Amino acid sequence: MTVVGVNLTSIGLLSLVSLPYSLKFLWAPLIDRFSIPRLGRRKGWLLVTQIALGIVIAGMAFADPSVSLRFVAITALGIALLSATQDITIDAYTTDISSASEVGAASGTKVLGYRLAMIASGAGALVLADWVSWQMVYFIFGTAMFILAILSTRVDEPPGDARPPTSLNDAIRMPLMDFFKRTGAGRGTYILIFIMLYRLGDSMINNMTTSFLLQTGFTQTDIGVVQGGIGLAATIVGVLAGGAAMARLGVNRALWVFGVLQAASNLAYLALAYVGKQYGVMLVAIVVENICYGLATAALVGFIMTLCNPRFSATQYALLSSLIAVGRDVVASPSGAIAQATGWPAFFAISVVAAVPGMLLLPFFAPWRKSVRNLVEQTPINTEL
Repeated sequence: MTVVGVNLTSIGLLSLVSLPYSLKFLWAPLIDRFSIPRLGRRKGWLLVTQIALGIVIAGMAFADPSVSLRFVAITALGIALLSATQDITIDAYTTDISSASEVGAASGTKVLGYRLAMIASGAGALVLADWVSWQMVYFIFGTAMFILAILSTRVDEPPGDARPPTSLNDAIRMPLMDFFKRTGAGRGTYILIFIMLYRLGDSMINNMTTSFLLQTGFTQTDIGVVQGGIGLAATIVGVLAGGAAMARLGVNRALWVFGVLQAASNLAYLALAYVGKQYGVMLVAIVVENICYGLATAALVGFIMTLCNPRFSATQYALLSSLIAVGRDVVASPSGAIAQATGWPAFFAISVVAAVPGMLLLPFFAPWRKSVRNLVEQTPINTEL
């Protein structure tokens, strides 16, 4: 849109098409309730959404923002809706096939796939657009989705005896009842608050990092190369290391260890705020923060997976993961005002302290000395719930 001269106000408003990612829990019960005939509940939705995505993404090749911005907006919204639905299905599928001992590897692999997709569809698409038209870029990525759909036919439906809800009303009502029945009201409430707060300090940093680095004197090229390139690679390393470490530590201890490391990593930015424009310190700060971000993300994703019952994993995972977005987008939203009022050194110190409330909740549901298995495995489920 920028290339063809669409004004910035319109471009900014079109960012609202990403709302389905925040609201996907609203239709997640449909994924739990209904199966695609002959294909199954998880594999069926996966194939349908990927084929539909291939069609709609390729359809963007016929769009011209300078002629019909409405068509572009509608098509982009369709892509976002289908992509969010695919996310629901993949999260549910990963949860359904992973035993307690596999949660670390599964969460690390899933987050790694997401990060690689960001590189391909972000940087990859931009580089490709320098060689061919944007219309051709969308056609190529639509074709890639068809190839992925073909590969998905090799995927088996998750094994097990999980019975889907018998009605849409049950699909909406039962996931919450099931969650609090297994955790208890008090423990369940602590868990929900914890999910919102666990990455609060890191979210404060992420919201303000670019502004801080620019004000410190680093150029946009410096930030793009280090943060967008080296930083993303560091995140991938952190995610893989986190998944591997969880297999040894267990989910409980991983939440403790990676939570402390995530909070401590913000001290690297505090050091940079004091020393000023030092490239070596900037590189260390970004690498350390991104590695710890990857570790904590793997632990949190793995923890959420242990909370989901395969009967309702699509709805429960969508609801629980939406709390992460609440912490990132709502609770951490005053970050800019705090930085402006206190200055950068104090802001980074506050971001470390912001991680404390979430960590203080861990003893109530994930004590260090107690290894808790998947809640679905350890608690009998009332089949007549």
